[in-house]
Amino acid sequence: MSGFAQNTFNGLVSGAFYALLALGLAVIFGMLRVVNFAHGAFYMLGAFGAYVLLSEAGVPFWAALVIMPVGLGLLGMALERAVIHRLTKLDPLYNFLLTFGLTLILQDLVKLRYGVQSSPYATPALLDGTVNFGLFDFPTYRVFILGFAVLLCVAVWWVLTRTRIGMVVRASTERPDLTRAFGIDVGRWVTPVFGFGIGLAGLAGVLAAPMRAVNPLMGTDLIIVVFAVVVIGGLGSIFGSVAAGFGIGLVQAWGEAYLSNFPIVSQTIVFVVMAGVLLWRPAGLFGREEAPA
Repeated sequence: MSGFAQNTFNGLVSGAFYALLALGLAVIFGMLRVVNFAHGAFYMLGAFGAYVLLSEAGVPFWAALVIMPVGLGLLGMALERAVIHRLTKLDPLYNFLLTFGLTLILQDLVKLRYGVQSSPYATPALLDGTVNFGLFDFPTYRVFILGFAVLLCVAVWWVLTRTRIGMVVRASTERPDLTRAFGIDVGRWVTPVFGFGIGLAGLAGVLAAPMRAVNPLMGTDLIIVVFAVVVIGGLGSIFGSVAAGFGIGLVQAWGEAYLSNFPIVSQTIVFVVMAGVLLWRPAGLFGREEAPA
């Protein structure tokens, strides 16, 4: 029983990262129809930025938790205005290729300066140690990550559903054509929403730094799984992305724990789930089915 509870907790912590990254991808795709392959690179920059701030300037984790998401969000807004928006009227493949190329550039720049080796990032002293849950002990920092991610997702959901600006952004994300038909200027929200999505990726990276190896390729494998999460939840669905993020985290943790004798299955279970969902509901679990032409 304690083993199952611990695996479940591990799955929820992994799901917290998937949820934060998928939430950013969902709002960007929903409003811009851009498949942002560079999302993983910005996640990596968040972690590396926290590492550089600490090692070279002595800036602690708590300050980096604010500085990196804000800085990367502003960088994302500048990127959207300078490059991304010029291609939004073209086939989405062009922006996919653009963001794929941007990923390679960012990774190579970091590798050129810091190499390919992993760099350690110390857990904040306040969050060191373990928490006793009765059946098992769990690292305090992982408990913090789970609680922080849940609170952040709830806060974002509250803003999107209880404020006028949030409802406009949500409508523009999930039903952009209908929103335009009501006379709302969707274009004015594109740049801040893109920056917000990038900021979430940077925030997830800062949270990952004390827990995972900080290296230039840390976002490469993760982003593939996050794309699967977004597809499972439903492209452009904000709630679906968060729910699928936590769900896939659990599926992965249980698969690795109980299917370890079948490594091929445990390593591909996310994509098996994605294939099953697409066969059942091509729009994803919470996505809207497109009306036939």
